[in-house]
Amino acid sequence: MDRIEKREFVAELAEVFAATSMVVVTRNEGLTVADVTDLRRRMRAAGANFKVAKNRLAHLALEGTRFDGLKPMLKGPTAIAWSTDPVAVAKAAVEFAKINDKLVLVGGALGTQMLDASGVKALAELPSLDTLRGKLLGMFQTPGTRIASVLQAPAGQLARVFGAYAKAGETPTAEAA
Repeated sequence: MDRIEKREFVAELAEVFAATSMVVVTRNEGLTVADVTDLRRRMRAAGANFKVAKNRLAHLALEGTRFDGLKPMLKGPTAIAWSTDPVAVAKAAVEFAKINDKLVLVGGALGTQMLDASGVKALAELPSLDTLRGKLLGMFQTPGTRIASVLQAPAGQLARVFGAYAKAGETPTAEAA
């Protein structure tokens, strides 16, 4: 990389850090090109990105961002993964690390909160944002359906009473009189 490419890379990475909510730092100790390609594909499917970055350039990109605390984690052959959905990137990284022991989770950051490897794994066990939205929507809909069934019950009971009187040939007003 020449100087111009390095500046562009640092600027691009700084924009990423400004726009994302979660960054995971990994150490790739002997991953093959096929492994990295598979990992990138899995990350993209989860809505996340994965990039191998020179530590010095990543340090420059982290300057002044809320992820500044990640600098001590950037030692050795590292790569970063990021996403706006914190659970998605953590899940994708943890799942890949389970099937390929050459990818080691170093840690990460959720906003200004620094996480170690166990923190990233704990975050990965949470349900995804879409799952949580579905559960929340289900919770909102359940009381509505219960209210509707309760409100319909008296009307249905009245209709059955009137139907019974009609079958018997009587009118409810005649019996009341």
